[in-house]
Amino acid sequence: MGAIWYGAEDLPIYGFLVRALLVYVYMFLIIKILGQRSIGTLHPLDFLFGVIIGDILGEPLTSGDKPIAGPLAAAGLISFFHLSLSYLSLKTPRFRRIVEDEPLILIENGKILEKELRKTKITVESLMMDLRLRNAADLNEVDYAVLESNGQISVIKNTHSNALTPQDMQIKKPKKGYPSVLILDGHIISHNLKKFGNQGWLMQQLNNRGVKRVDEVFLMTVDHAGGVYISQKS
Repeated sequence: MGAIWYGAEDLPIYGFLVRALLVYVYMFLIIKILGQRSIGTLHPLDFLFGVIIGDILGEPLTSGDKPIAGPLAAAGLISFFHLSLSYLSLKTPRFRRIVEDEPLILIENGKILEKELRKTKITVESLMMDLRLRNAADLNEVDYAVLESNGQISVIKNTHSNALTPQDMQIKKPKKGYPSVLILDGHIISHNLKKFGNQGWLMQQLNNRGVKRVDEVFLMTVDHAGGVYISQKS
């Protein structure tokens, strides 16, 4: 165990495996402490944190003669700083402006702000690509385009370009709520089924859609408005 912790020139293969397991569990706990983040909206500070942690913990995983206690302690300290910055940003608006960039308006009232494009080093071609990715290829439909603090561009279309909604037509629709999984890979999720009905009700829903057996279903969900989705196995 001493060789695994302090390192050795001839560290056996199982030593590397134990080190990898230790680092994985350690990072798993750190991520749980730091809180849930969306990878699709990764903040620059989160990216910096990931790069530094990867560099700190990567070397003892590939070099058997390096001790692992120091890198683990350093990773813990960096995680503490990262958590502290996140907490201060949450509680102190003034400090938040130091840590997080303010959103920048790139298009205002349908007019492209050239000064902001130069400031953010975004080309017109890049802006057009982001607008197309957000179903806003027609610039006449765009009221505002904003560069958010995570580096993504959000688009607000002008009112007459928005699709007609049931609210515009004064139609009341029931809330769908969060869809619950009732069948997954041919198995009934009993605790979810209890919220909507019993097994007889479930079989009736399947039979109404031409499905005879539960094991024929890969996924079945139902929302609070009664909307049922069924995907049969291939």
